[in-house]
Amino acid sequence: MSRKKHILMMSLFCSVLLNKVATAQDDLGRAFRDCQLKGSITIYDNDAAAWISSDIDDSHTPTLPASTFKIINTLIALETGVIADENEIVKWPGSTDTTKYGYRPDIYHDMSLREAFKLSAGWVYVELAKKIGKERYKQFLDACRYGNVDLSIDDPDFWNQGNFAISPVNQIKILKGVYDESLPFKKESFSILKNMMIEEQQEEYTLRAKTGWTRYGGVDTGWWVGYIEKKGKAFFFATRVIKDRAIKNTNFGSCRKEITKTILKRLNMLD
Repeated sequence: MSRKKHILMMSLFCSVLLNKVATAQDDLGRAFRDCQLKGSITIYDNDAAAWISSDIDDSHTPTLPASTFKIINTLIALETGVIADENEIVKWPGSTDTTKYGYRPDIYHDMSLREAFKLSAGWVYVELAKKIGKERYKQFLDACRYGNVDLSIDDPDFWNQGNFAISPVNQIKILKGVYDESLPFKKESFSILKNMMIEEQQEEYTLRAKTGWTRYGGVDTGWWVGYIEKKGKAFFFATRVIKDRAIKNTNFGSCRKEITKTILKRLNMLD
């Protein structure tokens, strides 16, 4: 085969491949357009060691983790001993910033760590963060390679505001570290966290996940991250949706899960 013909065939092959990738990404992006939201889903097939993304650039773009930080935060709180286990009660401090977190009277009471995780009661984790301190956070976050470790904001709630940020790809690497327990935490801490993360448990699969939503900087940033264990396999996902707060979209919260489940079912990773 001549060099010219070889180059032509390779060019055609690359063109077809790129078209297939673009088509696949466009197909995955349809769920976001149906919700009238910008964002991306990043998936990692553990058994195949394969990455899937609706937007590769967005997969590597870091933003505030919001309440998805409760995953690593739970491990740090348990490891440092600021809370003994998931059943220990944290006392309600008596007030919270309703402008920043919204008005949620259903969470304004003493509650256990387990309940705080399930209800995404940010105030509980803020109280724990005050006891942990940023120096210990930096040590653990550096060891786990979590985000940019920018905790410079003068507020214990650095995961909902400021410059702290993590990308979807990084989220999945942390989730994989939870799944295979390779992060620097005790086995008991992983056991407690994994039990708290269970969102769905069916005969065919177990879904562990955590939502997140921050309103910082005039932008709504919503997450749903987690992993599915199905027939001995594991599939990790990190979905992030973003919109200007001035744009009304009453489905913003629910679309995080709807988008994710639609795509995971399409890929035969769920159900």
